[in-house]
Amino acid sequence: MSVSLNAAESKKSRASKPQSLGVAVTLPGRILAIDYGRRRIGIAVSDELRITARPLTILERKNRSELIRKLREMAREYGARQIIVGYPLNLDGTSGEMAEEAARFANRVRKELGIEVELVDERLTSWAAEQAIAETGRRVRRKSSSPRQSHDDFAAAIFLRDYLERNKMNRRVCQPDKD
Repeated sequence: MSVSLNAAESKKSRASKPQSLGVAVTLPGRILAIDYGRRRIGIAVSDELRITARPLTILERKNRSELIRKLREMAREYGARQIIVGYPLNLDGTSGEMAEEAARFANRVRKELGIEVELVDERLTSWAAEQAIAETGRRVRRKSSSPRQSHDDFAAAIFLRDYLERNKMNRRVCQPDKD
């Protein structure tokens, strides 16, 4: 009888304790998107599953070291595992002065933060952000005194959303059938 009691106690203790299946679940992690500009830098962030994108903030660009420090803080705060930097190609696909500047900035971010950085085509995202805000009739409150309100964070969210969609489609294409 003692054998059955120990077996029953053993079953009871196993039922009350959560069992680990030995499988570690790792989320892909957040992505920070940077809409790089000479005066302002728009920042957007994804969720941990890399499904959604949302505007986060706009940083005034005053000096490089302060900007890198703020980006490092945001990357830590949000647990970013990747950063994408908008690559402002010309409409014909060629790179101009701003694209080269964005590429240099991306390289510096990669070196300083030690996080994977990728350049992403951002053509027309600032225009798309302005159109989306105008269509919704939404006013965006900013702490800026400039008469023209910036939508750089919305532009970053748009190219981050497009990036997430492209990568989601690539994951679907690359996964083998489960037949």
